[in-house]
Amino acid sequence: MGCRTIVADLTQAGGMKAAAFSVEAFGAEIATAMSVDDQGRTMHVHFYRNGASPILSDAFPEHGHVLQPPQAFALMPMVDDLDARDAQAVAAGATTVMPPADMFWGDRYDHLHDPCGVLWTINQQRR
Repeated sequence: MGCRTIVADLTQAGGMKAAAFSVEAFGAEIATAMSVDDQGRTMHVHFYRNGASPILSDAFPEHGHVLQPPQAFALMPMVDDLDARDAQAVAAGATTVMPPADMFWGDRYDHLHDPCGVLWTINQQRR
C-alpha cells in the first residue's frame, strides 16, 4: 500500500482536554480514545472532522516522547461560517490571536490559540 495522505499526530499537554476542545469547538467526532493512565495522560486519541483524521496524545518523556511547545505549524479547518465557528471556539476556551477578517485573497480568516497552546487558523472560502 502506498502513502495516500499526511496525518497530523499532535503531542499535547492534556490530550483528552485537546480532544474535547476539538469536539466542542469544531464538531470533531472521536473515533478512538485509549485510556488515560494513573497520571491523567492518554496514549492515543483518533478523531475525525470534515474528512480529516488527526491523532493526538500526551507526552511520555519516560519513553522518549518529550513535549515540545507547539511551534512552526497551525491547524486550519475549512468552514462554511467562520464567525459562528470562531465564536464556538472561543466559548470552548480558545483565545483570539487575530479576529475574523476579510483577507486580500478573498477568504475570511482568523487565528486562535486553543487551551493547549496550538494555533488554529480558521478559513472560510468566499469565492
